[in-house]
Amino acid sequence: MRFHSFEEMLTYYARLSPDRPAFLTEGGETPVRVSYGFFLRDVADRAKELEATGKTCLGIFCDGTYDNIVEVFAAVKAGLQTVLLNENASPDQVTAADTDCLWGDEELTAEYSTALTKGPEKRTGNVLFFTSGTTSKTKAVTLTEESLCASAYNGGALLPLSPDDVLMCMLPLDHVFGFVCGVLWGLSCGATVALGRGPRHYFDDMAYFRPTALSAVPMLAGFLLQKRLLNPELKLVLIGAGECPPAIPSALRQMGVRVSCGYGLTETSSGVALSLGEDTNLMTVCPDDRIMIAEDGEILIENNACMMRGYYKNDKDTAAALKDGVLHTGDLGSLDREGRLRILGRKKEMLVLSDGTKVFLPEYEQTLRAALGDRDFAVIGIEGSVALVISGDETEKDAVNALLQEALRTVPLGQRPKMILFVPYPLPRTATGKIKRWELQQKVGKR
Repeated sequence: MRFHSFEEMLTYYARLSPDRPAFLTEGGETPVRVSYGFFLRDVADRAKELEATGKTCLGIFCDGTYDNIVEVFAAVKAGLQTVLLNENASPDQVTAADTDCLWGDEELTAEYSTALTKGPEKRTGNVLFFTSGTTSKTKAVTLTEESLCASAYNGGALLPLSPDDVLMCMLPLDHVFGFVCGVLWGLSCGATVALGRGPRHYFDDMAYFRPTALSAVPMLAGFLLQKRLLNPELKLVLIGAGECPPAIPSALRQMGVRVSCGYGLTETSSGVALSLGEDTNLMTVCPDDRIMIAEDGEILIENNACMMRGYYKNDKDTAAALKDGVLHTGDLGSLDREGRLRILGRKKEMLVLSDGTKVFLPEYEQTLRAALGDRDFAVIGIEGSVALVISGDETEKDAVNALLQEALRTVPLGQRPKMILFVPYPLPRTATGKIKRWELQQKVGKR
């Protein structure tokens, strides 16, 4: 079902079946069921309160709770510009989004209160998500409830859920993948969304809520598999927001679970393509999306329904990314004869060596993963050469060199790391576990 607003979505299912559970939340021995009708009333009541404040832009520190989701839906209904933040957000993000009021933990909102502004002149109804910032500084992406609903529709068209399904939401809601594929995907299909209780409950949430579907980043899916935490009712896992190691889908299928991997961006309100077959790297393009491949291999996307309005108050970067309605993604890919998409890497994660050789850094890291195991490491470029950065002690250097000898045996000499740098801090990562290469590059450069 295609919806154009959150209220239209909720009203449809509330009228169809008022007592149908929209959410499962923490209760006692069993979860509490919150119906579509009850949720709709909670949103309406809170929206009236927000309308009376006179504020124009609400920053929401997302904690994944039921109250958190009510606040997001209510702020949008009230027409406020709604900014989704995480607890580690920079105060600069609060200011850059023209935030004039905050919702969340009292200590957190008090800490960030000095970053508040007078807000936009009028209420815009925009929904702002910050990009993950893996290859450049994070930017605020301007979306709308209509674009987010359209994205949920596109995902549901390829990967539908039924009213009997329970979708497990364990992802951060300030990330567009978590919000769309962890919440809106379920609600747009009339399913029930189980609201996870945070990282401290990763060990028991699956057994507590007993979902039939799960949206996860690769790191989370791998953790749940490794710890054997998946419940027997689970029949579908959607993995997105990062490259998924083949071992994860393979292990899930052995358990009888269907696996789909997705490709999308904050700029497109989340997913634009999903794998529907055995090959998780070969993805069917969503109904509203048109994908083209530029001469240099860059993926170009056209989709008026899901496309961002732009980067908030950043016309320069908007013009560079969005040209005549076509998004230049910075990702590299190819299309097969049937129009299915295969992701090859990121242009900004492609290192051009001094001899002109091109190295895709994530693939290079995958080559080293078997040798380095659970070590926190990343590959970056320094002065036209490959550099390996490891979080740890320099006393490990000889041991690491020994481990790398076999892993690098088939790698040409000119493409092997020219230096191995040990740093005394965890490598900077996004909320979905991706390395922030630009930030790491800056830190290493200051050594």
